[in-house]
This record gives sequence, C-alpha cells and structure tokens, in this order.
Amino acid sequence: MDTPAARDEETRVTARMNRRTALGLGTAATAGAVLGNGAPASAEERAVTPTAGTPAQAAALVAAAYQQHTLEAGGSWQAYVSVADPAGAPLPAVADEPDRLLEAYSVNKIAVAVAVLDKVDRGLLTLTQRLDVTSAIVIPGGDGIFSLDGAYPSSVTLGHALAALLTVSDDTAVRLCGLVCPAAELNTILQAKGFPNTQVQPVANPNRFYLGTSTPRETHNLLRALVAGTLLAPASTAFLLRQLRAPIAHTDGVRRTMSSDERARVAAKGGWYADARNEAGVIFDRAGAPVLTYALFASGQADPGNFGGTHPAVTARAKMGRSFLDAVDGLTGTGTAHRVTRQRPSNGG
Repeated sequence: MDTPAARDEETRVTARMNRRTALGLGTAATAGAVLGNGAPASAEERAVTPTAGTPAQAAALVAAAYQQHTLEAGGSWQAYVSVADPAGAPLPAVADEPDRLLEAYSVNKIAVAVAVLDKVDRGLLTLTQRLDVTSAIVIPGGDGIFSLDGAYPSSVTLGHALAALLTVSDDTAVRLCGLVCPAAELNTILQAKGFPNTQVQPVANPNRFYLGTSTPRETHNLLRALVAGTLLAPASTAFLLRQLRAPIAHTDGVRRTMSSDERARVAAKGGWYADARNEAGVIFDRAGAPVLTYALFASGQADPGNFGGTHPAVTARAKMGRSFLDAVDGLTGTGTAHRVTRQRPSNGG
C-alpha cells in the first residue's frame, strides 16, 4: 500500500542499504566469491556460515552476517569488528560509523573494572578489601543481585563487587566501585591509557556516575589492549577475562546459540537501557588466543520495552555470534593465549 508511512520505511531501508554499500561491507555474494563459491548462497544455505580458511575470508563472512542481520533487525547500528591476522595487524571486517560517540551503557562496566583494577595493580586497592552495602547505596529495582536480598547493611569484598559488575551486570556494583574509584579519577585513568572517549559521566556526588560514552572503535581497542596484556597486570587481566567468559556472564546475545564449551571461548559484556542494546567482546581460538574482537551498538529497533531475548537487536546479535564463531573456527588467533578455567554445575554437597 502506497502510504506516507510505507514510503518513509522504503526510504529508510534504501538509505540504509546504500550506506552499507558506501561503507564497503561484505554481502552474501561477496562472501561466496571470496570462498570460491561463485554464486550467492540461498537463504537456506546462509543459515550455516562456512568456516573460513584465511583471515580475509573470515572478514568477508563476518561482514556479510553483520549486513544481513542488522538489516533484518532495523534501527540504527554502529560497529567495529576485526579478525586477527598472524601476518600483521587485525583485519577490519566491519567499520560502521566506528568513531561515533555513543552512550555505552553497561558495556562501559568493562572500562570501570579496568580503572579499578589499575588501582589494584598499583597497590592502592586490594580485591579482598571490604565494601559496605547499605540501603542508601542499593539501586532499587536495578539489574543484578544486590537489590534482591533486602538485608542491609552488609559487606562484600571488592572482588565480589567486580564479579557482580561484570557477570550479572549489577547496577549497585557500579556505586560500590565508585566508593574506591571516584568518577574524576576513573576518567583520568582511562584517558591516560589512551581512551579519551570512553568516559563515565560525573554527577554531584563524586563517588557516583552514569556509565557514560564510548565509540565502537575505542571499545574494540580497549578489548584488544586487554587481551594483549598491555592494559593491566597479568593477574588483573586474568581476573577480568574470567568474569566475562564465565557461564553466568552475558549469554543473551553473541553467546546465545553456542554450547557451554563454545561460550567459554567468548568474553562478552552487554549493555541495555531505553531503546539501546549494545554488546562488546572477544572470541578466542581453541587454544585461547584472541581471533575476533567486536563492538556492536544498536538503538531504535522495535519493542524498546522488551529487555529479553526476543528483542530484534538481541536476536540479530545471537545470529551474528553463531556466524562469527563459525567463520573463525578454523583460524589461529594472535598474541597471548588466555586459557579458560572450566566451570561445571555442582549438585551441592
């Protein structure tokens, strides 16, 4: 039906497709050509992403998956994704407005943890020191676990607070981190490490802050520095990655359609608020070396009040995650190997 709304939607989709063409993102046809298939894959064939033999082939497959699934989800997307290349620098697979300054939401909890752990590395804090959990510091109804127990005051270690921050994305844990790393200091630490756009937003209380901004490229680069071991001391690097790769860490996105062993090969952090659904992380090869790094920022999709797994952007990330892992599954990563600590369910006792 030719209505103003239909024409607006057609214009939006056309503009989006033209923008992707201008960005040089891969398509299913491009991926087929790179892999030597010649012709575009059918919709059924595209459901299973082949495993690439080279980083360049993997980058084309990743770009095609990103294009397909973001178009399906609609809305606005900004991203930066790279594939490790043993011959040199990582190959950019997706660069979709990578330098646009955006609200990072809980993805910036990684940056908060980096700043706190930097103080641990310098001997200013310890993971075993206690933090008071008072009723005044708990965010009522916030994501996580601290708002659920209703038994205050209590206390936890800084290590416990960081684990809650990075796995179940606890909102009160942000305030607990602010007790030991105020907003101004946190931003200064991140700036000194080379991340001027990855900054929290200060408020009147110096020990509290909103989670602030970043860009896809800078979030990607922060993760690359983390796995390269240039951001934190080895013990702090291992601690942070252990949280992001844990079975209870973010699984409602890139890690969703994976086995438990496959999930352990992905360090992931989601961030959701209002109509935004963001995620960033690293996929490791079978030996534990980083092979793909991604930062995906999405907003403006349908159903903004749905924070579950059926939200269009979350569904798109789940499809991308399966395709990303399949594409790089035959490749060897580069740099330091971070072997996973196996965690299995317990029956108590």
